[in-house]
Order: sequence, then structure tokens, then C-alpha cells
Amino acid sequence: MRISQLSEATGVPIPTIKYYLREGLLPPGEQVSATRSVYGAPHVRRLRLIRALLEVGKLPISSIRAVIEAVDDESKGVHEMLGTAHYALSPKTEPEDTEEWADARAMVDELIRERGWRVAPSAPGRDELAQTIVTLRRLDQKVTLPDLRPYAAAVGGLVRDHEMSRIPFDGPRETAIEAHVIGTVLYGRVLDVVRRLAEESESARLLADADGLPK
Repeated sequence: MRISQLSEATGVPIPTIKYYLREGLLPPGEQVSATRSVYGAPHVRRLRLIRALLEVGKLPISSIRAVIEAVDDESKGVHEMLGTAHYALSPKTEPEDTEEWADARAMVDELIRERGWRVAPSAPGRDELAQTIVTLRRLDQKVTLPDLRPYAAAVGGLVRDHEMSRIPFDGPRETAIEAHVIGTVLYGRVLDVVRRLAEESESARLLADADGLPK
């Protein structure tokens, strides 16, 4: 297909496609004449991935380039490739040189050890969760390891039994990354919204009599 057809098939404007080509995010098409190149299904998949990283993941171009390089480097296994995208989606957290931070990070490490999760020591989620614990405590919210265990158990089962089955590990590498990014970001929102709906329902159940609400 010509670049105009590629644009029509993906919804990506031609100037944007040309920008991705210049930046090396999109591989060049097959040149069939001095002024004309043609594109195929791999270019459609790559543009879908770039849009997922940019529009859903909200990643900067530098992070998108790192993910694309991981996709193209077939010496990297699928787990390492997905990890590149997963880490790129994680917010940057700066560890604090304080006792409360060290205590929170030790709690996170112990939770991971208890669950038997295979999480790299450098995983940004360790510091992100530690920072969340520190913030909760500074807001006078009690947070202990037993408080975290139900969340870990619920989410661990959800990821193991449902989420990971949505990723096509045996398909094109771009497709696996795209599914992973969309699932991580958008189904993360689904989880948050469903939890809030459940909280509203449970509040109504517990407080209906006291507040005069209908049951």
C-alpha cells in the first residue's frame, strides 16, 4: 500500500507517519521507484503500537524509541521485551534517604518475597509502592504488611488467571507489546473504577439504616 493508504488504514496523518520514519520509529517501506515506497502489514502493526504507547501510555518519544528497539532486538526474549514497556510506563520515583522510606521499601520487598513473585530488584514498582506507603503514613494512615496482603492476593490472582491470558505471546512482537500496554493502562483504570463502585455499594449496605437510604 502507498503512504496515503497506510494513513487511511491506521488513522495516522501522513506528516506524522513521515515524522516516525525520520525518527526511525517506523521502518522504511519497500522502495519501488525513486519517489515511491510501499508499506505492508508490519507497518500497520508498528503504527498501532506507536499510537498505543503515545496515546494510551502517554510515553515521550525517547521512551517509545526504547520500547521499539526492544521489539526489534529479537535477541531479547518476550519477557524482557515486555519488561521494557512495563518499566517505561512506571512513574519515576526518587528514593529518600530516610528511615521511614527504608522501612517502607523493606515492607515491599517482604511482600514480594512472601508472594513468591519473580520481580527484579531494580523494578520501579518496588520504589513506587514504597513511596505510596510513605505518603499514606504521612497522612496518618496506618499501613502494615497485613494491610497489603489482601491487595497482593487479589491482584496476583487476577493477573495470573485473567490478564496475562489476554497477551498474544505467540504472535508478532508488536502485538504482544500493544496488548500489554493497553491492558496495563486501561484495565488498570477498569480495576480502579470497579473498586470505587464496589466501595459505594458496600457503604450503602453498611450505612443504609443509619442514613435512611433505600436498601
